[in-house]
Amino acid sequence: MARLKSTWWQRYKYLLHASILILPFWFLYQSMILIFPDSWGEQTMGEFTLAPMPLNMAPPYSHHGEYVKDFMVMFNKGKIADVRQGYMNIGPTPLPLSQLSKADEGILHGTRHGQHVHAIAPKLITSKDKAWITLQTWQGELLVQSWEIPSQFIN
Repeated sequence: MARLKSTWWQRYKYLLHASILILPFWFLYQSMILIFPDSWGEQTMGEFTLAPMPLNMAPPYSHHGEYVKDFMVMFNKGKIADVRQGYMNIGPTPLPLSQLSKADEGILHGTRHGQHVHAIAPKLITSKDKAWITLQTWQGELLVQSWEIPSQFIN
């Protein structure tokens, strides 16, 4: 049976359905075009040369009850296979290895092309804070290095 009276919903429901079909393509485009902040520069730690790069300009966020900031750490020199464990934190001093190894946050993980890390961070980053990377080799050697935090990340 044909409807004698056309309602607003009957006239425009197809436009709503079409817009819903277009949205996935918009989100796919946004996910393919990524722009990352600049790397914070290379520094040498023993036989390794590392360069941390934040994944975004956002402040630290809460992740499982701790505040973290996402980074990619590139090993430009040295083999990742020579690293037993690696951690990253942001603060005035590096966290001790005994404290870092108790939780999941702050662990470097990934491939030889780049290590991802949820760096342990305070809720607000201040000018007194630095980014610290702590590495332990299979020989038990402990390597610690710091990076100054650029002013655009300081609250």
